[in-house]
Amino acid sequence: MILLQITTETPTDTTALTSAAESVTVLDLLLKGGWVMIPLIILFAVSIYIFVERVRTIKRASKVPEQFMEKIRGLVSRGEISAARVICSQTDSPISRMIEKGITRIGSPLKSIEGAIENVGKIELYRLEKNLTLMATISGAAPMIGFLGTVTGMIQAFIAIAQEEGNVSPQLLSTGIYEAMITTATGLAVGIIAYLGYNYLVSRVNKVVHQMEYISIDFIDLLQEPT
Repeated sequence: MILLQITTETPTDTTALTSAAESVTVLDLLLKGGWVMIPLIILFAVSIYIFVERVRTIKRASKVPEQFMEKIRGLVSRGEISAARVICSQTDSPISRMIEKGITRIGSPLKSIEGAIENVGKIELYRLEKNLTLMATISGAAPMIGFLGTVTGMIQAFIAIAQEEGNVSPQLLSTGIYEAMITTATGLAVGIIAYLGYNYLVSRVNKVVHQMEYISIDFIDLLQEPT
């Protein structure tokens, strides 16, 4: 009779546990994470904003009109410096601003022209890398904040267990532990997203930098061509 009773009760208990697990949503878990979830959500929102804003900025910076250098090459070769500067001023890109600076230095020593272009390139690179260090910081700080939330949550759980009189129920123990682990999982998720976004943006910036270097070298070679 005892064996039969255990056999018949087991499916019922499993069904109850399954339904209880299914009733817990992601929002419920996030709300049970405590105060640490607030900075984690803020860091997540900041990282998403930086990623979207930087992608749009880098995309605009990488766009160079077709035959831009061909037009500049032809105008400079014919000595039409003013017309070349107009084309550069009408093009909103780091490359056009670098070339425009070089055009304004035509007639100066070649080293002076190279230095002027390089200085503009450094300024444009700074603009492209704006807030990337903040995103890298988020990728490292979010997991640490999540771990801090787990530690404080575990301390609170053990305090509640210590204050419990008599036998400690497994439900009280498991609830305190899983609520504390929520912050670690959230912190890791935010950190991974920020880390992947940071590396993607760095790769995009590197492509633009290589493009800037290639065109600036092409412009310097143009100035060294015999007239």
